Amino acid sequence: MAFFLGQAENDGVFIGRIWSPEAAGPSVVTIRDGMVVDITSRAAPVAADICDMDDPAGYVRAAAGRNVGPAEQIAAHTPGDATRPHFLAPCDLQPIKACGVTFASSMVERVIEEKAAGDPKRAEAIRKKVGDAIGGSLRNIKAGSEAAAGVKQALIAEGMWSQYLEVGIGPDAEVFSKAQMLSAMGPGADVGLHPISKWNNPEPEIVLAVSSRGRIVGAALGNDVNLRDVEGRSALLLSKAKDNNASCAIGPMIRLFDGRFTLDHVRQAELDMTVTGKDGFVLKGRSSMKQISRDPEDLVRQTLGRHHQYPDGIMLFLGTLFAPTEDRDVPGEGFTHKIGDVVRISSPGLGYLENTVRLSTECPEWTFGTRALMRNLAARNLI
Repeated sequence: MAFFLGQAENDGVFIGRIWSPEAAGPSVVTIRDGMVVDITSRAAPVAADICDMDDPAGYVRAAAGRNVGPAEQIAAHTPGDATRPHFLAPCDLQPIKACGVTFASSMVERVIEEKAAGDPKRAEAIRKKVGDAIGGSLRNIKAGSEAAAGVKQALIAEGMWSQYLEVGIGPDAEVFSKAQMLSAMGPGADVGLHPISKWNNPEPEIVLAVSSRGRIVGAALGNDVNLRDVEGRSALLLSKAKDNNASCAIGPMIRLFDGRFTLDHVRQAELDMTVTGKDGFVLKGRSSMKQISRDPEDLVRQTLGRHHQYPDGIMLFLGTLFAPTEDRDVPGEGFTHKIGDVVRISSPGLGYLENTVRLSTECPEWTFGTRALMRNLAARNLI
């Protein structure tokens, strides 16, 4: 595997995490001149500590560290092999939250899932009916505005209102718990599908790194693996659909905000995605942050504030424009994953995130949790 930051490595300030065989645990790292540099210290034993600083990028630039090895070499090591250093998800103590229905076309797909009750055979006809009722009019409507309220009333009159449209154009965003802290997969690792799902897809997204004070300090790429049939059967199955073993990936590293990379770059970000199947099937998709219907700062405010504190900060998936409708096998049934699919999500300023699709029951069990991390850091005299 070639190193996944590409040209962005030379332009940005990055933090990530690797598994350190010597420490039998994770280390916080950055990239300097093509080398992985371990900057773990008592001042910042975890990535969440750096994200909570007043100037995370300034700290990383000046932090003392030791060379672990060439970035390209370490990126080629197999994730999960405890005998060799390999990249992990770049976050640690931050809970992983996610926003849904933040793009108009994605919102329409959620309506289809709900109306089809998880049955892909019904999806095509419903997709046309919803499209006729909504058209493209929602693309430029500001969520929570008077215009949005008018659209809501029109859809109710057409019998097409749904809970997804409520959070898509209503005043309150959908924010849910995607995964537990320390459970996200990193670059090169497997991502998992719950074995009960027969209709599912990747979701290429930007993931914000947010401090405990609600300040956005950086961004990474993410894959919010989506079980369309499970969530489509009932919104009350959201947790079962979203939070499973290996059910999301974040990476390859967090690019910290500085003079060269800011929230405005996130607002303009373009994401490309390619799914390559063992059967030769190739699916290409895009997601443009320019089309998001809620500003990232608004999504953060709705998640973290006086109403809800996160003392370790959060990682926040921002949602996706991508909603695959291309048929893979059966006409009218759309796209669904097959085991062995390789998903690559990329954006020029953030590099690429690549993962292979397995069943959650076949991915390695998640065993290194918060207690294990605390014990490991204590044994290394870092806390």
